[in-house]
Amino acid sequence: MREIPGRRRGLRFRRSGRHAQLEAALTCATSWQWPVLPGVGHTAPGARGCGCPNPDCVVPGAHPFDPELLAATTDERMVRWWWTNRPGAPLIMATGGRAPCAVSLPAVAGARALVALDQMDVRLGPVVATPTRWSLLVAPYSLERLGEMLHAKDWVPSSLRFHGDGGYLALPPSETGSGPVWWERGPGPSSRSSSAAQGSATGAAAPWLPDVGAVVDALVEASTGAPGGGSRLAY
Repeated sequence: MREIPGRRRGLRFRRSGRHAQLEAALTCATSWQWPVLPGVGHTAPGARGCGCPNPDCVVPGAHPFDPELLAATTDERMVRWWWTNRPGAPLIMATGGRAPCAVSLPAVAGARALVALDQMDVRLGPVVATPTRWSLLVAPYSLERLGEMLHAKDWVPSSLRFHGDGGYLALPPSETGSGPVWWERGPGPSSRSSSAAQGSATGAAAPWLPDVGAVVDALVEASTGAPGGGSRLAY
């Protein structure tokens, strides 16, 4: 439920090293009120395995384990305690509720989608990227609304995944078993411009988020008309 390698024009948090994760976690939790918790992480520096007991983990390092997802919080003291004890732990956001939801695509399709949506002048919010998937953050939505919206459409690209209530997403500047996580479009009042992507990730106001319906409508429109039929946003 989560994720081409391209030019990483996304922003980075100001600090680096052991403080970067903590600063990012505090910004999300206290400034933006997005509930977070540490991810399980990978087996060793540079390794691609997952720190959980499952040898076939499909999201290595990029999921909650101990604590579980329900422990996600905006409490500053808890966030400080977690990342003081595990400074390199991936930053995991619990999606839905008051936090953003997301629509994700495979990385190649995600890069194509951003180009197409820019050409259509669609205003996007933050975009989280990994080597395997790109995720477009959207305003919170209910599972009921998502189901009704998808049911009303004749066709939706099969490459789309939806991260709503009960889901989670790894946020920058995490390092997971699949590689780094970065902001392809940075948080800001409008993440459409490159200047926003180059700016600071810290700030009191929570990032602006588009409606999921507008994003899905644009993705469906952008995916049609591939030569010979099919979807331009396929895997």
